[in-house]
Amino acid sequence: MSSPHDIRRTIDAVWRIESARVVATVARLVHDVGVAEELAQDALISALEQWPGEGIPRNAGAWLTAAAKNRAIDWLRRGTLIERKHEELARELEGESTMPAPDDTAALEDDIGDDLLRLIFTACHPVLTPDARSALTLKLLGGLSTDEIARAYLTPEPTIAQRIVRAKRSLTDAKVPFEVPRASELPERLSSVLEVLYLIFNEGYSATAGDDWVRPALCEEALRVGRILAGLMSGESEVHGLVALMEIQASRAKARVKADGEPVLLLEQNRALWDQLLIRRGLAALQRAETLGGSLGPYALQAAIAACHARARTAEDTDWTRIAALYEALAQITPSPIVELNRAVAVSMAFGPAEALRIVDELMQEPVLRQYHLLPSVRGDLLFKLQRFTEAREAFERAASLTRNERERKLLLARAAACAH
Repeated sequence: MSSPHDIRRTIDAVWRIESARVVATVARLVHDVGVAEELAQDALISALEQWPGEGIPRNAGAWLTAAAKNRAIDWLRRGTLIERKHEELARELEGESTMPAPDDTAALEDDIGDDLLRLIFTACHPVLTPDARSALTLKLLGGLSTDEIARAYLTPEPTIAQRIVRAKRSLTDAKVPFEVPRASELPERLSSVLEVLYLIFNEGYSATAGDDWVRPALCEEALRVGRILAGLMSGESEVHGLVALMEIQASRAKARVKADGEPVLLLEQNRALWDQLLIRRGLAALQRAETLGGSLGPYALQAAIAACHARARTAEDTDWTRIAALYEALAQITPSPIVELNRAVAVSMAFGPAEALRIVDELMQEPVLRQYHLLPSVRGDLLFKLQRFTEAREAFERAASLTRNERERKLLLARAAACAH
């Protein structure tokens, strides 16, 4: 019999994977994402109370969804919704098909009947600020904690928590419908949707906290929804650019972690383990982005950078000069300290660590990077290459003290120890 601790870990894992689907399904029924999240949380509490004694259900996700739907019935009964809506919900729970009433026909005009996509576009409604859209969608779609979202944005956690609370209140007050926007409304919401998908993918690709270096389920979810979005907006270069970027990065998943969970850095990875199918898909998506014409946007440029790595048979074959030029182009359209930090890495590989160190030293004065562990990590690497080992060790130790990921912390401390000459 499983211990209470093991069951709790299983419940946490199931919730991480299934919460977005549960919230999205219930939101379609109650048309309020704030209420839907509360009902989903109630279902989670029931699981925490019942599963330790009764055991984990065979289909835990379906159990959580059914429990949340049952709570939705109670909520609808207490509310002021018309009796017809309650009857439709009851029939859905019984597995019966329900024909829409005439005033429901607009829902059939949606191009995609995907609850998760509806949830993204609802959370990204223009009534919210861009920051609130991204934070709320990460919370609802990615199942991320406010702490993880805060670290992704390099923003204090109380600020993120406040954004999420205000965002849900604003959606309720504005009576925002739970639907995929019509074609004429899609472009204005696209940029925030792409940003959200990329942040969800990145949280899965390099977890900000915990014992695991990666969370594959988050990457898979971002890719799944990204592919759907690419089908919905096939004429948008940046949609294909983001999908290309995620496909190529996801192709490295098996090579990024050793059997014991220890992370493997890009230049040390066994490229034979890279998923060639995902690489081909990514390169094809990048080609679609390029053939649509016009200047490449930030996601397509990042995909082009990833493609340079994907096309190189060995680390030594990488075209670092082109990568540095692509980062320069990226910095022109989306200037940020993090882009500059990535450009510094490329400059180091293309032109030497001394030139790159000058860029990084300037970034040390950036307030937004003060608690960003990759800044001292990159600086430590450059100092190591310049044989300034004492300074390199201090930089790696500083980076280790800032990261919240245990695997990454051990890696950084190992690099610090390697500086002892």
